[in-house]
Amino acid sequence: MNVLDNYLELNRRLWNERTKHHLKSSFYNLDSFLNGSSSLNEIELNLLGDISGKTLLHLQCHFGQDSLSLGRMGANVTGVDFSEEAIYAAIDLAKQLKQDARFVCCDVYDFPKHGKQPFDMVFSSYGTIGWLPDLEKWASVVAKSLKKGGSLVFVEFHPVVWMFDNSFKQLQYSYFKKEPIVEEELGTYADKNATISLTSVGWNHSLDEVIQNLLDAGLSLVQFKEYEYSPYNVFPEMVEVQPNQFQFKSMKGLIPLVYALKMTKQ
Repeated sequence: MNVLDNYLELNRRLWNERTKHHLKSSFYNLDSFLNGSSSLNEIELNLLGDISGKTLLHLQCHFGQDSLSLGRMGANVTGVDFSEEAIYAAIDLAKQLKQDARFVCCDVYDFPKHGKQPFDMVFSSYGTIGWLPDLEKWASVVAKSLKKGGSLVFVEFHPVVWMFDNSFKQLQYSYFKKEPIVEEELGTYADKNATISLTSVGWNHSLDEVIQNLLDAGLSLVQFKEYEYSPYNVFPEMVEVQPNQFQFKSMKGLIPLVYALKMTKQ
């Protein structure tokens, strides 16, 4: 069977299993979050600005930590994810925090069937679009979900990162690779010792693919920036060069690790 025929189910199975481990992991530090800490980073906070009173759609929200952190900033948040386990957990967290956030379980491409309104802002961050085969469809969902004058805030790991093998010792994939990358996932970035051994299906999307599809969907670029660090220690052989800034030990400052953009709908 062609992997495109069942990539969604393979990845959903992976993320359902990951969620169970992530909820207990020190990486997500759920106790600290429930006690008031934010899961958002300086990179996205600088782009978000004042979101108090705004309607905000969070695409691929996992189990809702960022969604609820955005809610704490005053936004009226709707989170979307295809993992049933993640959405169950997000709804439970919202209840614990007494937040009126809405969570929808569906494939991101199907969200327009579930959306009730255009939003002031769409937000998505860190490790999201690599699970999507078609960025033209993704950009269309973003555009359809925004009010006129609304903004997209998007932060993602740089496509250069995904050119490396899993040990980050050597280049393995083309920057322009179009075919899916099929791997056996052992553990998870949040818990390397997690008892997970499942197939993942992902794609590397170049910067021009991301930006051009959003431009073609009717958005205008307001801000774009690349970063030489990751706010998360999620890859092998990383060192903390400044508080909450991680680089590869053998490639400190040599490659971009994250990029961020803000776009508006005309």
